Amino acid sequence: MPAPITVLMPTLNAAADMPRGLASLGEGLTEGLIRELIVSDGGSTDATLDIADAAGATIVTGPASRGGQLRRGAVRARADWLMVLHADTVLGQGWTRPVAEAIRHGQAGYFTLRFDATGLAPRVVAGWANLRARSFGLPYGDQGLLLPKALYEEVGGYPDIPLMEDVALARALKGRLKPLDVIATTSAERYRRQGWIVRGGRNLSTLTRYLAGADPEALARRYRS
Repeated sequence: MPAPITVLMPTLNAAADMPRGLASLGEGLTEGLIRELIVSDGGSTDATLDIADAAGATIVTGPASRGGQLRRGAVRARADWLMVLHADTVLGQGWTRPVAEAIRHGQAGYFTLRFDATGLAPRVVAGWANLRARSFGLPYGDQGLLLPKALYEEVGGYPDIPLMEDVALARALKGRLKPLDVIATTSAERYRRQGWIVRGGRNLSTLTRYLAGADPEALARRYRS
C-alpha cells in the first residue's frame, strides 16, 4: 500500500531553516509513512526552491498568503493523511511511533511546541501555546498538524487568508484535534529579534482580535508592520 502521509510545507524565503526540518522527516521515509512532500511557495527569492527540488518535493507556487499556499498545496496531495509543517519546524526523534498510532486510530492531532532557545521565556511562551491548544483546541501552525485528508476536505480546508489560517481550521475541526506525543521544535528567531514579551503579546493580541471578528487582512498588515 502507498505510504499514508503527504507532508505539506508553506514557504517564503525559508532556505536558512528548511534543511534541519527536512532532515527530521527522514525517519518517516525509513518507516514508510511519508508518500510525498509538497512545498507551497509564496515567491521565494532565496534558495528555498532549490532545496525543495533537491529534496524531491512537488513544488506549488502562487501569491504569498499562508492560508492560500496551504490550500493550493493540499489540492495536490495524493496521500490519505496530511501532515502540515512549517519550514522552521524540526520533529523530535521517534516521532513516527505516535504518528503511526494516531493514523491507526484515525485520530487527528497536533504536536508539542518547543523553541530552539534556552531560558525561562522560551519555556513560558511554549507552555502557554501548548496549554492554549489543549484547553481551547486552538493549536498554531508551528505546532504541526496531522489529519485525514477526508476530514480536511469535510470542514472546508484552509481559508485563503494571510494570517490565522491555522486557528480558522482548528475552529472548523471543533475539538477533533488531540495532542500527540511528538516534540515540534521551531525557530525562536522572531522572538529574539522582537523580544519575547513583545512578540508574545502581539501574538495574543492578534488571536484575541481575530476571535472577536477582526479582518485577517488588516491583522496581517498590523502584525508585520
